[in-house]
Amino acid sequence: MFLFRRGAARLSVDAARTRTSGDRPEAVLLDVREKSEWRAGHTPGAVHAPLTGLLAGATLPASAQGRPLVVICRSGHRSQRAAKLLVERGADAIDVKGGMNAWAAAGFPVVDERGNSGSIA
Repeated sequence: MFLFRRGAARLSVDAARTRTSGDRPEAVLLDVREKSEWRAGHTPGAVHAPLTGLLAGATLPASAQGRPLVVICRSGHRSQRAAKLLVERGADAIDVKGGMNAWAAAGFPVVDERGNSGSIA
């Protein structure tokens, strides 16, 4: 059963966090920012798949394949594009309104590549 429908409204950061956290999250948080942005700061537990790679035909990381996806970027523009692309490929995907900027503004955790407190690049 799909959690998200084509053309569904965008998720708030609160809804995204609820759907992608806990012991048995119902969806994977997929970060589509570039590697340097990911290294500077991302959500704990997120999976990285840059939009540039997806546009070039890259497959999703194994941990995201066949799972509902909540797609996030820095501000929400790239994630909208990525979610649309993934839906066209048959994935169950929706994006996060406001992206990592909204995530951090809500006070949710952001870690760098070493697991320390991160920042949004």
